[in-house]
Amino acid sequence: MFDNIRHDISVVLERDPAAKSKFDALISYPGVHALLYYRLAHWAWENGFYTLGRFISHIGRFLSGIEIHPGAKIGKGVFIDHGMGVVIGETAEVGDNVTLYQGVTLGGTSLDGGKRHPTLEEGVIVGAGAKILGPIVIGKNARVGSNAVVVKPVLENATVVGIPAKVVQPPRTKTGKDFCAYGMSTDDIPDPIARSLEGMFDMVCGLKSRVEELEQELAEREAEAIAKAPKPKKASRKTVKPETAP
Repeated sequence: MFDNIRHDISVVLERDPAAKSKFDALISYPGVHALLYYRLAHWAWENGFYTLGRFISHIGRFLSGIEIHPGAKIGKGVFIDHGMGVVIGETAEVGDNVTLYQGVTLGGTSLDGGKRHPTLEEGVIVGAGAKILGPIVIGKNARVGSNAVVVKPVLENATVVGIPAKVVQPPRTKTGKDFCAYGMSTDDIPDPIARSLEGMFDMVCGLKSRVEELEQELAEREAEAIAKAPKPKKASRKTVKPETAP
């Protein structure tokens, strides 16, 4: 537990340039405080002291604004930046080196027992205000954009945004070790509206080209039909002699 706490403090310096020292991270970062209370509450929960675990968790929520159920499983190196409004449910699983920003919810969608909260694998980055709901898996090094609502599993190294969340960048070939704040990068994330307009433009150009081909084909068939049609015969003119009077 204490090794995890030390690691939680050290990652603050790695992912937030505003942090000046480990002591600064320890006394002034609510994410560190929330994880500290969580480690204590989770120890109590795992040893059967459920009420004590919930009470310690409630104190941590009151002091940090971050609600982590003591039954959740959180790995080492987790960084909760700013943190206000973060909610992590009882059966949620958060892997090592995951980054969560303010307003993130790892919520359940079922009233039944058992697994009902999401699983975040190692290196996942979840932007501010994102909601990940249900017993789904967010793959290793995946990125979830701010305010996204994720209700389906996300592949490793993929990036999803929107409501409901959709993939805007296919799985990257990189290992994803480079940290990307809020799970987004303006350098490698395409504009979905621009991409939709480009798709519509390509479709219109394709339809226009096809219509021109059909018109040309129709004109050729009409010319061929006219050429093969039999020519009408010319009517012969007969001279009519005037009748003579008797």
